[in-house]
Amino acid sequence: MQTPQSQTKHNLTESELSRIIEMAWEDRTPFEAIAALYGLNESEVIALMRRSMKRSSFKMWRKRVSGRKTKHQALRAPDVQRAYCSTQYKRQ
Repeated sequence: MQTPQSQTKHNLTESELSRIIEMAWEDRTPFEAIAALYGLNESEVIALMRRSMKRSSFKMWRKRVSGRKTKHQALRAPDVQRAYCSTQYKRQ
């Protein structure tokens, strides 16, 4: 069962919240990918990150993603076709 603090209007599970946070930290994962998978727009992701992290971590994350071209699909270079680095996930 989810705690009220972690529950959003989207009724996300703890594992989904964890994955959203991970995707938000990833440089190459655009906010649009999070919206497509979980139904959270950029402002909802920002609110989730604010609630989920310490203030200093949130400030560091916001500084990191603000203006980052890879976090917005429309600002990406056309040659960027995937949301993650090809060596990011190890497959066995």
